[in-house]
This record gives sequence, structure tokens and C-alpha cells, in this order.
Amino acid sequence: MFFGGMAGSTAGGIKTVRLIVMAKHAYQEVFRIIHPHAVRAVKLGGKPVPGDILSGIWGFFFLFLTIHMISTLILAALGLDPISAFSAVSACIFNVGPGLGSVGPTQNFLAVPFLGKWVLIVGMILGRLEIYTVIVLFMPEYWRK
Repeated sequence: MFFGGMAGSTAGGIKTVRLIVMAKHAYQEVFRIIHPHAVRAVKLGGKPVPGDILSGIWGFFFLFLTIHMISTLILAALGLDPISAFSAVSACIFNVGPGLGSVGPTQNFLAVPFLGKWVLIVGMILGRLEIYTVIVLFMPEYWRK
């Protein structure tokens, strides 16, 4: 449920193309440790992926993980057990349906406190619209002409 959406789809989670690029970049870094003088580029579809795209993908990945972790900690602090908190955030950010525990398939989100529901609503919006898109909307530079 954490990944699997195709590029351009409205599926939640981390898009498959980003995972492929991250895996190729990780392999390239291991290869560079073994062969420090080798010059190789990460390629996708036979074309090299620019460094700024690579850093953007890694930044997106760590931002996704950070938001997930902070949201889970907030829900746990509000009284949900760790499994319910983690799976509720996962279900909302990755748009996959029911979670586990008190938000599982035989339960609902009634056990989540009011503030926790707002955390999950923000998570749903971030997951569906992509994190960078929502962040850009709140940057003053975007609205200046």
C-alpha cells in the first residue's frame, strides 16, 4: 500500500517510477563504492536522469516518510495504539482504504479523536494531490507575478 501507483495516476503512495529511479540510484552508489573512478549515469528509458530530478525524488521520499512519521506520532499521542495510528495514517496518506486495529476493516474511524481526524484529512489531501503540489500552493513565491 506504500507504493505502486503509475506516473500520472491519482493513486496514492509513492509512484513506481520514483521507486525505480531510487533503486537505480542506490545501485549506482554501491557500484561507485566498488569502482570509484567509473562514470555512470542513472538512466530511465535509455535517457540519463538529471541530478536535480534525483535529488527531488529523494527529497520527496524523505518528506513523505517524515510526514507519515509525524502524523503517526500525533495520533499515538492522542491515544490510538501504535498499530492503529500507523495504519490509519497509511490508509489516509496512501489512499488505500481500511487500516488495522481500531481503524480496521470491521471498525471505522470513530475511535480517532477530533484533532486526529484533521491530521488524517490533511494526510489524505497530501497523499492525493502529492506533497510538493500542496507545499507549492502555500509558498508566497508561487502567487507573485
